[in-house]
Amino acid sequence: MYDAIVVGARVAGAPTAMLLARQGYKVLMVDKSPFPSDIMSTHFIHRPGVAKLNRWGLLDEVVASNCPPIEAVDFRVNGEPMVGPPPPPGSLPAYCPRRKVLDPILANAAVASGAEFRDRFSVKEMLFDGDKVVGIRGVQQGGAEVTEQAHIVIGADGMHSIVARGVDAPEYNTRPSMSFGYYNYWSAVENPAAEIHFTDMGGVIAFPTNDGQACIAVGGPSEFFREFRKDIPTNYRKIVGYVPSLEARMQHAKAEEKYIGTNDQPNFFRKPYGPGWALVGDAGYHRDFVTGLGITDAFRDAELLSTALDEGFSGRRVLDEALADYESTRNDIAGPLYDLTIQLLSGEPPAMEQFIGFAVSMQRMMPKEEAAAAS
Repeated sequence: MYDAIVVGARVAGAPTAMLLARQGYKVLMVDKSPFPSDIMSTHFIHRPGVAKLNRWGLLDEVVASNCPPIEAVDFRVNGEPMVGPPPPPGSLPAYCPRRKVLDPILANAAVASGAEFRDRFSVKEMLFDGDKVVGIRGVQQGGAEVTEQAHIVIGADGMHSIVARGVDAPEYNTRPSMSFGYYNYWSAVENPAAEIHFTDMGGVIAFPTNDGQACIAVGGPSEFFREFRKDIPTNYRKIVGYVPSLEARMQHAKAEEKYIGTNDQPNFFRKPYGPGWALVGDAGYHRDFVTGLGITDAFRDAELLSTALDEGFSGRRVLDEALADYESTRNDIAGPLYDLTIQLLSGEPPAMEQFIGFAVSMQRMMPKEEAAAAS
């Protein structure tokens, strides 16, 4: 009998498992994929997420992976710079690591903290006692079907979460998928920089990542997705061409891997808890990739959820009350981030007040000790 079973072992699940294990709880973490392996991602970790890695003792491993620091992001709408407030003095830089690098660091940290980890493990269904989730039924690749029980099952398995489906978690504040995006990894990009460009014809995002490469993504409204897919390399370079400065620096660039993309980018909040279950990361809250918030949001919610569970399991608070606070705090911080994302997708430039709300929410995600040191 486990205290918690975490379904999904990436940027939401592994930190949640790690933090619970560090507090002495018996944790099982499972994931259907082999490790290490890549996954579709924006890769970007905003400063608050980096500060959490630092607090967890994991930042040095990311830095040692040959992933360059990102001190600033050049953000432009139709060529005009959108200047927000500067980062506080003493802030850590951002990073954009490959997921085949970052995810094993997180999963290994969970195991080192005492969590049990089974990769290549597919969850088939939730186990119920009445309306309460009490465990999972699943199968290890090449093995027999097994059942495992826990006081709580945590869905950290992405926007199409089997846990969320199994408990029929309610959605709210939903918006349909509004855009598509494709990216690739490029070598020989001259002076690779962190930059975001929105134009009337499409958007381009570029970040330096591991091994001297740049991760460069392009996108546009969902209605152009089918046409884009008819010739992905040509249409990709066409959108890059809307940003002449980047196009010039990619003159001798080489695509190192296949193009990866999707138009499956729904925007929603889900109720993230119920009898015997909880959701964290994209399973509980998802927004378009355009603001690159997925990893940072996942780190935030892993801390919020693990704190709530510890309060409930230890008897310091009623568990449902602690989890209700997890949901309300998540929504309060994520709301301005979600609103800015939707506004950017609308085709109309955001108001300065939205950028200010974004900055305030980002500051609220900073660990208290770093926020105090920077103030």
